[in-house]
Amino acid sequence: MNYKHTQIGYLILVVTLAVLALFAWAYITAAAEPTSVDSGTNLLVTTTMALTLFILASFGSLQVIIDEEYLQIKFGYGIYKKKFLLNDIVSAKTVKNHWYYGWGIRGWLWPKMCIYNVSGFDAVEIKLKNGKTYRIGTDEATKLEQAILHSIK
Repeated sequence: MNYKHTQIGYLILVVTLAVLALFAWAYITAAAEPTSVDSGTNLLVTTTMALTLFILASFGSLQVIIDEEYLQIKFGYGIYKKKFLLNDIVSAKTVKNHWYYGWGIRGWLWPKMCIYNVSGFDAVEIKLKNGKTYRIGTDEATKLEQAILHSIK
């Protein structure tokens, strides 16, 4: 069974736009200062701003794809990707994440698991043959669970 869904992290996108506006304001303010040794834009500051925006934008969406062989997840434009071999998945179930689990890529020690999420609290928990547990956040938890269960039969 093929499955493909992209969840948009609207709050992350709003934060990215707010940071962009702040950086633009700082950049314009620095450029408007009278000429001196310390005035104007700085290469290090500009690079830091660009890197920060690049990282924030990469968590703007989470795409989940199931094909004949793999369950794949991809954040944003693909800076972070992960593949799970369908033959390695033992179980899948719909769960609710606690608010303090956060968004993004998270590793937890208790319970021991890794979470991939961009928005909301709904997720599908998968367990692998090697005992590892992963949670994939989605706004279509039931559909994703059914697609995984159908694919691992």
